[in-house]
Amino acid sequence: MYVPSHFAMSDALVRELLTRHGAADLVTATPEGLVATFLPFVYDADVGAQGALLGHVARNNDQWQRPVRGEALVIVHGPDAYVSPSWYASKAQHGRVVPTWNYVTAHVYGRLVVHDDPVWVDQLVRRLTGKHEADVAHPWQVDDAPPAFLAGQLRAIVGIELLISRVEAKAKLSQNRPGQDIDGVIEGLQARGDGASAEAVQSARP
Repeated sequence: MYVPSHFAMSDALVRELLTRHGAADLVTATPEGLVATFLPFVYDADVGAQGALLGHVARNNDQWQRPVRGEALVIVHGPDAYVSPSWYASKAQHGRVVPTWNYVTAHVYGRLVVHDDPVWVDQLVRRLTGKHEADVAHPWQVDDAPPAFLAGQLRAIVGIELLISRVEAKAKLSQNRPGQDIDGVIEGLQARGDGASAEAVQSARP
């Protein structure tokens, strides 16, 4: 990934992105070509030297059975938004402005490990559920489901673990613009109703 220095993310921000993200793209190179699946992950910082991303795929999705050539890749997405040059104060000053796209993303590389193990998968599902039900007024719990039904659901999925070897992360959030232009981007995003992108631009401003 091309990452100019002013768009680079600190290790702390990368950890925050990996911890808070919802779902991401798992991409593997196989003898038959590239294969990708969009799926939820949970980040475990205590696994290996750089942590791991834990998730699961449907058993009928044969990506988990295909040999992986080299490293696997997980593409993690943060907020992203179109930026109109009409939001820039500098448009009125000299007009030398063009549209762009703001975004936060991380390319996470590592060795893919398959866990065709109902105990491992059960623990993972509980972690994923706890993470995503945390803000629900009446959170659903895995044990709310009948045991026989739950057992059948667990048999239908296979666990995967990406042991992280390296991360390339980028936060392109108007840091290269003058302060008045950044103010305009924040106001424009808020007016559009994109509070997440506006907050990201505000937090990244120099």
